Amino acid sequence: MDKCIACGACAEKCPSKVENEYEGGLTQRKAVYVKYAQAVPLKYAIDDRYCLKLTKGKCGLCEKRCPAKAINYKDEKKTREISVGAVIMAPGSETYDPRSHNTYDYRRQKNVVTSLEFERILSASGPYGGHLVRPSDHKEPRKIAWLQCVGSRDEHIGRGYCSAVCCTYAVKEAMLAKEHGGSSLDTAIFYMDMRTHGKDFERFQNRARDEAGVRFVKARVTSVDPDPETGLHTVRYVDEEGRLAEEGFDIIVLSVGLGATAQGRELAERLGVSLDRFGFVPSGSFAPVATERPGIFICGAAGGPKDIPQSVIDASAAAASAGSLLSAARESLVRKKTVPDERDIRGETTRIGVFLCRCGTNIAGVVDIPKLVERAKALPGVAFAAENLFSCSQDTQNKMAEIVRENNLNRVVVAACTPKTHEPLFQETLTNAGLNKYLFEMANIRNHCSWVHKDHPEAATEKAWDLVRMAVAKAALLAPLPEPILSIIPAGLVIGGGVAGMEAAKNLAAQGYRAYLIEKTNELGGNAKKIGRTWRGEDVSSYLSRLIAEVTQNPSIEVLLNAEISAVEGFVGNFKTTVSAGGTPRILEHGVAIIASGAGELAPTGYGYGENPRVITGLTLSQRLMNAPSSLAGLSSCVFIQCAGSRIPERPYCSKVCCTQSIQNALALKALNPSMQVSIVYRDMRPYGLREELYRKAREKGVLFLRHDHAAGVSIDRDGLVHFSDKVLRRRLSVRGELVVLAAAVVPERNSPLGPFFKVPQNDDGFFAEAHVKLRPVDFATDGVFVC
Repeated sequence: MDKCIACGACAEKCPSKVENEYEGGLTQRKAVYVKYAQAVPLKYAIDDRYCLKLTKGKCGLCEKRCPAKAINYKDEKKTREISVGAVIMAPGSETYDPRSHNTYDYRRQKNVVTSLEFERILSASGPYGGHLVRPSDHKEPRKIAWLQCVGSRDEHIGRGYCSAVCCTYAVKEAMLAKEHGGSSLDTAIFYMDMRTHGKDFERFQNRARDEAGVRFVKARVTSVDPDPETGLHTVRYVDEEGRLAEEGFDIIVLSVGLGATAQGRELAERLGVSLDRFGFVPSGSFAPVATERPGIFICGAAGGPKDIPQSVIDASAAAASAGSLLSAARESLVRKKTVPDERDIRGETTRIGVFLCRCGTNIAGVVDIPKLVERAKALPGVAFAAENLFSCSQDTQNKMAEIVRENNLNRVVVAACTPKTHEPLFQETLTNAGLNKYLFEMANIRNHCSWVHKDHPEAATEKAWDLVRMAVAKAALLAPLPEPILSIIPAGLVIGGGVAGMEAAKNLAAQGYRAYLIEKTNELGGNAKKIGRTWRGEDVSSYLSRLIAEVTQNPSIEVLLNAEISAVEGFVGNFKTTVSAGGTPRILEHGVAIIASGAGELAPTGYGYGENPRVITGLTLSQRLMNAPSSLAGLSSCVFIQCAGSRIPERPYCSKVCCTQSIQNALALKALNPSMQVSIVYRDMRPYGLREELYRKAREKGVLFLRHDHAAGVSIDRDGLVHFSDKVLRRRLSVRGELVVLAAAVVPERNSPLGPFFKVPQNDDGFFAEAHVKLRPVDFATDGVFVC
């Protein structure tokens, strides 16, 4: 591993070809390979199942061709024993394999592909170089269909849950296909319920439908059959009106769901952690990354199907939980690296060292490196110029540091690959040679020259020469830059005294830091005070009482009620926030800030809300079920109306919690009075993930689910009759509700003063905008400020 420099010479000569699992079997790979182009670390591996040397004692070409002498056929697996204070399980998930039930004849039909295979078809680094073609004949498709819930929401195959991600990724793939194939490409998504329930995902679906022309067909697909005459695949389905229809497509994409991995099951067994019936690690709503065994945590899809942002949030939570557990031992195992004293170059004549990398044949196969070395020697200020076979290898790094010291060089230029990945490596080389790391300049002659101009070696060489000349000219002007060391205030400010804020403050304290928890009202608890039980049935009230007691009694947490922020100054590590609590201003000094200001329930307009006493919101019903359930037992009927204020032009987002809340409350009413007629009038039911089981239970208990035409609207008269247009029967219906419950939207505080105070923006819907919606979902672009 230490010697491999990923030149690819081994794979180039390997004669053994096998199916490429990463490309979904669309292409082949060698027995010596890198799993994918962006692998970290970027090292080649030998697959001992297919290597001719290891299986038959023949070949050995890769060992002969490796310039770094990195091949070791005698290498064996080694077992290491390490002592740890915590374990985090992150086994990931695997996509459903349609071959297991030969879904839609996936085994035999090349143009019936999974969603992951379609991702590779679209990828520029994929088997077709980013060209959208049919796998069977490489012709450009005119029509593509996505079939949803393949390997999800199906009890017959043991996957009765929603995989939570498939709807959104199908929309994304359809949009990307449109970009590749142009506006003439016909894309259709066949679905049961569109569950674009994440932040901004509903807006994305609207854009796909209204701007890109992606068709959304609510249907039950009965079969997919090849048509030998046209070369198309005929999709037969029952549409929303109960009619049998059929349509031909060039490519069928199966939106496959996520499932637990065999490795994850084995890991859980080794660690003594139980699994649910789907193979996921069960966890509670109040400690979602904790397992039944103290010190063992989970994140990502270990606990159920999740998308990227939620997986990253889980990972942060698991790391924080482990960090709090190990806080007493912090820094006890730290090893400080010793580096030589930095040389003072003031007054020295400019002496630049230029190192040009061959990178095996990656660069030298196109660019004339010896020619560049001779030219570089004649440049002003250059005292040394040479070529390296692989500049990034550890041996070469040590040699470069030695050359810098021996030749008294005071600036360094490396012409190699991308500084995005390698600049810190070469800066460390300067540090080890006793130079300030900012006396370094890099020219990217791989990505910018050899890779993009491989068919024009002379022109590539001249372009590389221009880049080297510019780098040397810039290096001559470089001066050492000091890096200031600032003290960090070991305290955190948490804004918002709801569940999220209290848990954040509690974890900060557990990690050994001081926490200031400020709440603008006169008590802690937030919206959780209005909720009796979670969708899993856990008692919210008792949990909330314990949490408030733990927070208020913790000596490391200071709670400020009736608090208001009037000013914020400073930067990461050193913030000063002026807070008035009870009318007395006070300056709090803290290193980080966590915004947990929460959101509220919309007071709906229309539906007779506020005028008709029969009409209440979902949160109000939750309170009544918690505080006075007997007052509801005598009801003969109840109607829930979904998306009251969500998924409309003013609020084009799904509020994410309403469907689950309505189903949970409907079941609670049925438990109080089994004869009560309970109906849910909806657009798309979105009990994503493992909540699907709650949806199934509600249907079994007799809760009626009635899909309405949103464009035709819903009205409620004084007597509790709810009028709407049924999408299946295509006629106006009325259903009586002695009580009518509006699943009202979740709404943030628009123009929140916290945004300007901490320099964090709000999006069009009023929610705070994270630094990166996928990769940094709990960070803000402002360093040291976080969101939960």
